[in-house]
Amino acid sequence: MGNIGSCLGALALELSPGTHAARSVLAPAIGSELAALVARDLARFSAQAAELDLALVAALFDPVELLRPNWPVHRELERLIAQAPGAGSPRMIVFADAGQQLPGVLQPHPEFSGGALRLLPLVLRGAAAVAREVDARFEQQLLETGMAGADTALLAQQAFGATIEHARYLTVHDLAAMMAMQYENVGLGALWPLIESALLAPGEEQWLDAPPEPLVRLAAGEAHIALIDSETWARRGWAPANADGAQLERAFDRFQMRQRQLAAVLEAHGILVNFDHCRSGSDPREELRA
Repeated sequence: MGNIGSCLGALALELSPGTHAARSVLAPAIGSELAALVARDLARFSAQAAELDLALVAALFDPVELLRPNWPVHRELERLIAQAPGAGSPRMIVFADAGQQLPGVLQPHPEFSGGALRLLPLVLRGAAAVAREVDARFEQQLLETGMAGADTALLAQQAFGATIEHARYLTVHDLAAMMAMQYENVGLGALWPLIESALLAPGEEQWLDAPPEPLVRLAAGEAHIALIDSETWARRGWAPANADGAQLERAFDRFQMRQRQLAAVLEAHGILVNFDHCRSGSDPREELRA
């Protein structure tokens, strides 16, 4: 396995605002037609991409389904490429709807089907030296210049029954960078370092310790959210200044709602969340370290 390498990426389809795709998974024939165009497109960015096996899931995923610790969708694609029969010429392997659900993590979850950014996961796999060169080229080019061919975008639009504004290629690191900006724009920027750490440095400890945000510790791949009472919340500096009793009660309710919101985002990214009860009067930071 040391002589084998992979490039992890996706074909990203940005749908027109307020629209949805009519279908989330393609039939094998149209999926193979789309994969052939994807392979051609990728070879434009690096000619050596044509020397690698290509695996594509002809289905639409949400970013949270791909940006999970250990990259489960892409790792499953790698595993299936390694097990696929055939050798010699680069292979094109397409996972599509053949009358039954796609296997395991290759089946998009309906819970995440409503977003405007839809992703078709792909993996290029082959000789390690070639894969490293292709990956380096992709990291340099795709985020800025990785637009899909016009015929690729048109076929994707027709096949999925969607109105597509942009179709482009991204590495998984490009996707992470895009999501970091999106989370910042929707008020979740403080949470992104925990998600990024879970993706790129899963063994490292990371904190969200920025009042009035809830206190969260990421350790050993799990998130721990401090559950505190209103007195501790007020004493530790989370409460707004000069608020009366009714205002404090409403603010504490909003704080608890924020805890649940952050937990839901972390869980969507496949990160296990623990709500850790902290003793009244204690230091929540020390409680989460225990």
